Amino acid sequence: MLLLRLRKSRVLTFWDKGDLMAVFNTITYASLQGAKRIEAEYYHPSYMSLMSKLCNKHVIRLGRLAFVTDGIHASIDYDENSNIYCLSAQSVRDGFFDLSAQTMISSGQHQLNLRTSIREGDVIISSMGTIGLAAVAYSEMLPANAVRQVLIVRPKENRSLFSYYLAAFLNSKYGLFQSLREATGNVQQHLFIDKVVRFLIPHLSIQQKVGELYKLAEQKLVFSLEVINIAEQLLLAELGLQDWKPARVLTYVRNYSQAAKARRIDAEYFHPKLQEMFSRIPAQIRFDRLGRLTNYTKGVEVGSESYTNSGIPFWRVSNLSKHGLDDSNANFISQDLYESLRQNYEPQQFEILLSKDATPGLAYYLEHPIQGIVSSGILRLAIIDAIPPHYLELVLNSLLVQMQIEQDAGGSIIKHWKPSEVRKTLVPRLPDDKEKEISDLVQKSHAARREAKALLEKAKRAVEIAIEENEERAMESIEK
Repeated sequence: MLLLRLRKSRVLTFWDKGDLMAVFNTITYASLQGAKRIEAEYYHPSYMSLMSKLCNKHVIRLGRLAFVTDGIHASIDYDENSNIYCLSAQSVRDGFFDLSAQTMISSGQHQLNLRTSIREGDVIISSMGTIGLAAVAYSEMLPANAVRQVLIVRPKENRSLFSYYLAAFLNSKYGLFQSLREATGNVQQHLFIDKVVRFLIPHLSIQQKVGELYKLAEQKLVFSLEVINIAEQLLLAELGLQDWKPARVLTYVRNYSQAAKARRIDAEYFHPKLQEMFSRIPAQIRFDRLGRLTNYTKGVEVGSESYTNSGIPFWRVSNLSKHGLDDSNANFISQDLYESLRQNYEPQQFEILLSKDATPGLAYYLEHPIQGIVSSGILRLAIIDAIPPHYLELVLNSLLVQMQIEQDAGGSIIKHWKPSEVRKTLVPRLPDDKEKEISDLVQKSHAARREAKALLEKAKRAVEIAIEENEERAMESIEK
């Protein structure tokens, strides 16, 4: 609970954090730094401490360094046949772009909105949802445009590495706290342009080195995406699906007996594209059912009242992607609750996490152990037959399985893939050498992504050390 008491000469804030000791903080009017805010959260002691450390450095308002705008305000004209990415808040994940959703904007609307057209070196900040996350646009993802859920920050001077230094700072705790502090709104928090241009950016002697680290991280990520794409194309080529797209069908007819047997009457279930896809697969390809290859364990639901501000991660479907677990929007549970659940619901090394709700069919193989509890929307698959796990992971993320999910998954608002249907999923088995080749490519992609994440963390930490200690220590951390 946060309360505010106003007095003539000062603003007195009271902070009560659950069962923690109450914290008082007194702010004089003279130290409001021009802010027209009087809610207690804005003057949270942790925010004030971070601001004090930041202001010990030479800082410059972001608006002096870069032009800031937002994305398209109109309804988006999506076009799956376009080659122009449409960036949203969901596109910025953990310091990099996640474009796996393949959300495309029509070329016509793109041409009408050149103000929001993305350029190489633009820093994109999520302004809704996971507020404050930033990433730098690179040439391989262009052309692209953006919706109003993000802000576009374009440096005024053409300094190649400044964008990367800026993104490293914005993703550090000294950048994120400014985003969280300046966000406004009751139900949906939003970060507006007029707040972002006032962000304080430190001028550091290490910014060139930090920029180099971040850019190298981005190059590792792009390499990772290229390698996984090669693996995906190799799989599709073996299945005869490399250039396949389902035929456009307006109507189709099924017998009542078919509907009664399936216990389904929705048109999606009987769409002929699944049959069309399987008819293209070479006859020599054999299939196993996922239930014969793996055993599954369900996750658990703890309820939002169990969430804490820090502690042990509670992994939900929104944290899972085919590239791993993203902790940028993770919820947390207490140590005591974690201890009571970990035996049955903590994922184990060498399992595959597979989503069954909301966005069913996201799969990731746990090469390395992780801490936390998985939600009920995620299944843990333990492999019980001889199949390369990284190959199985790729298959589960592939077009072949996604098409099966389209038919099987139910639910009018939120998609739900029943475990009984998950077990029936058909998995193609290729010659051993092909499965190994694909598996090796997936491992190579994941390794490059882990390197990218480690380099980004190093860049962010160097910025924090420079602010908290000194720039010599920050340079030492970079050169280790």
